[in-house]
Amino acid sequence: MIHGRKRTAVFAVFLTVLAGFGLRAAIPAQAEPSIDSVQKKVDSLYRQAEQASERANQAKDDLDASHAKLVGLDADLARQQAVVTTMRHQVATMVVEQYQGQSLSTASQVVLSNNPDAFLDNLNAVSSYNDQRGQAMTDFTTQLQRLTLRKQAVTDEVKQLDKAQQTLTKEKAQIDSKAAAAKAILDKLKASQLAEITSGTYSGPLPNVPASGRAAAAVRYAMAQVGKAYVWGAAGPSAFDCSGLMMAAWAQAGVGLPHSSSAQQGSGMRVSESQLQPGDLVFYYSPVSHVGMYIGNGLIVNAENPSVGVKVTGLHSMPYSGAVRPG
Repeated sequence: MIHGRKRTAVFAVFLTVLAGFGLRAAIPAQAEPSIDSVQKKVDSLYRQAEQASERANQAKDDLDASHAKLVGLDADLARQQAVVTTMRHQVATMVVEQYQGQSLSTASQVVLSNNPDAFLDNLNAVSSYNDQRGQAMTDFTTQLQRLTLRKQAVTDEVKQLDKAQQTLTKEKAQIDSKAAAAKAILDKLKASQLAEITSGTYSGPLPNVPASGRAAAAVRYAMAQVGKAYVWGAAGPSAFDCSGLMMAAWAQAGVGLPHSSSAQQGSGMRVSESQLQPGDLVFYYSPVSHVGMYIGNGLIVNAENPSVGVKVTGLHSMPYSGAVRPG
């Protein structure tokens, strides 16, 4: 039996002999990943980044809306504070007058008056004074409650603003992480491999899209952006993300859209695939995280991803989810 140390020595001699004959021991090489597997991995990372980007866009919209609402609430709170401050002075004056004997003095005049008419007038004055004081206290309490409600509304909105900011920060970190991972994969590819991954499904000339009405302006703008860069969160003029391109395009037609593909789903009338017309927004994945614009002949124009930017591609190049007609 050959012991472990001797076995190792014998194996080393064997390798030396093989080397002397110009031979090498067969060592299995690690196979390079296929283009298809790389494509799937990059597409998955881009999709995750885009999902985070669309959530970030929604958080940005929420943040802007919260800022605007907070400005209005702060102004309303300031007005209410002024009302309460004024009333507080009035109530304080009334209380001081009461304890200084003004109402008692009036009551004394009622008791001491020998003139029946004067007695009744003075009695009415006391009653009116007490009624006014009671009403003033009621009004002050009401205004104070309104002030409290407005302060709470401001506090709640500040919390919403903070929440939107935290969401935005979180989603931006997710975008950076997934985008960096996709870039690291692409950076390792040869030029020919990269070209294969980034080649589109449509390679013909840009179509002349027949569109009418407001849709015509949106289509013209979107088609004019083909070839521009894809940048997360961008809405032009030199770069776009998917919902940013749709928002900018339909703005040319006077139609305001939110900067979020999922929110854009609610921006118009739902249409079936068989009813699609140029200008319609087409949505992808479930839940929705990508949007493009139908341009006819089974094609869409869309800001696809950072590798290919704004391009024309097939209607079913991604998992189709539905469509709406803005305006």
